Amino acid sequence: MTGTTRSSADLEPRRRRALVRAWRRGMREMDLVLGGFADRHIATLSQEELAQFEALLEVPDSTLLPWVTGRAPVAPAHDTALFARLRAFCETPS
Repeated sequence: MTGTTRSSADLEPRRRRALVRAWRRGMREMDLVLGGFADRHIATLSQEELAQFEALLEVPDSTLLPWVTGRAPVAPAHDTALFARLRAFCETPS
């Protein structure tokens, strides 16, 4: 996984898959956003939050990037507390 700073050795298979998918988006910007967020939070997401994150991984980059940057409204189905955390993660300096 290019860019990841987290080992997946201690994760259950479902979380491992989500971590890999977060880093292999196709658009480097979304790799960094979703992959970085997953590196930091994947191990502590609740089952509901993990499902929400997996649902975000299904959204095409061309749709998701404008949501993250605030250039387009977030679809109601994805406008969750988890998405708010993702957006806040993007706005926080490393």
